[in-house]
Amino acid sequence: MATKKSTDPYAALRIKEFNLFLIIRFALVFAWAMQFIVIEWEVYRITKDPLSLGIIGLMEIIPALGIALFAGHFVDKWEKRNLLIKCLTGFALISFGLVYLTWEDTATYLSSNTILIGIYALVFVGGLLRAFIGPTVFSLLSLIVPKSMYGNASTWSTTAWQMGSVTGPALGGFAILWFGVSSALFIVLVSVLIAFVVLLGIGKKPIMNKKVDESIFDSLKEGVKFVFKTREILGALTLDMVAVLFGGAVALLPIFATDILEVGPKGFGFLRAAPAIGSFLTLLFITYFPIYKKAGVKLLLSIAGFGLSIILFGYSEWFILSFVALFLSGVTDGISVVIRQTILQLYTPDDMRGRVSSVNSMFVGSSNELGAFESGLTAKLFGSVKAVIGGGIITLLVVGYTALKFPRLRKLEFKDQE
Repeated sequence: MATKKSTDPYAALRIKEFNLFLIIRFALVFAWAMQFIVIEWEVYRITKDPLSLGIIGLMEIIPALGIALFAGHFVDKWEKRNLLIKCLTGFALISFGLVYLTWEDTATYLSSNTILIGIYALVFVGGLLRAFIGPTVFSLLSLIVPKSMYGNASTWSTTAWQMGSVTGPALGGFAILWFGVSSALFIVLVSVLIAFVVLLGIGKKPIMNKKVDESIFDSLKEGVKFVFKTREILGALTLDMVAVLFGGAVALLPIFATDILEVGPKGFGFLRAAPAIGSFLTLLFITYFPIYKKAGVKLLLSIAGFGLSIILFGYSEWFILSFVALFLSGVTDGISVVIRQTILQLYTPDDMRGRVSSVNSMFVGSSNELGAFESGLTAKLFGSVKAVIGGGIITLLVVGYTALKFPRLRKLEFKDQE
């Protein structure tokens, strides 16, 4: 495969399979983001209890923490394209189940509690699938583009991810308003099926880890050991984990939209999309003006900015200011995501990508759900506003601690990507 200079902002886009990968990436994130906020809205409508929003996160964190490392082991051992096909089949079945549970006629013969339990159960199964999908997608990217394009490809991949994060929640809010919850979840199902069809256009990829006799225990230990001895990866994961865990204002948006700002499902959609809009615009800027110089310092400053944005959102009682605060949180998050993804792609050996990505999902991906539970619990105990502001303050404190604890992270630069 011929390589092109990484300074070309369209380098990775000149690879046909990478374009198909971006469509899949967008469709999956769009579907997952839209499905999550529609479920949030429906669960809060049924219960009117902030803790119920936290339980949604808990239902995903249990399988994420429980099988993430095992998933990474099998991702490294199995062919990536066929594995992703199986995962998307499961995702489609879950989406169909949610459409059924939220259909108006279903409520005539199933109680609200039964529907609620069914939603939680499907979210749990979805958590099992996510444990495989994340490492598989991460590994597939490195098999499609050459190493010289990892930085450029990571930026475009993250851009597709943020596009899905923008349009999924926004359309979810409007779809609830215009068509109802069940129809909104049907749109999710269609998006998953589109990703499935596009995936068929990508060829099978070689299996990089060919240690046939290696035990699962040794495989998992090797992956965890690599992450903890690579200070650049460990520092970046720690920062993002804490920011997502304690800066999880998004998990409480149904409460802010309904009870504090009083903007209804339409305003909820805009608020939910605001962080992704900020991140998306930032990623477009980064595509043309890379941030590889002094990447470590920029990572620390971006997450500190994220914490400040969350504090501003917690104090705000004005819709426009709340939107701006969430927008700024997306701008800073966009910078940190690109830097973290580039660190992972550059520092991870090909035969360990599944396991390292699984550890990443335990640090960062699972902290989304654990953060939702933490936010729901603290909102229940102390109130939504105090929960959000406190989370932002903790984020700032951890940034300061990480800057002192990981000096190599402060000095990090991606010289081979310039």
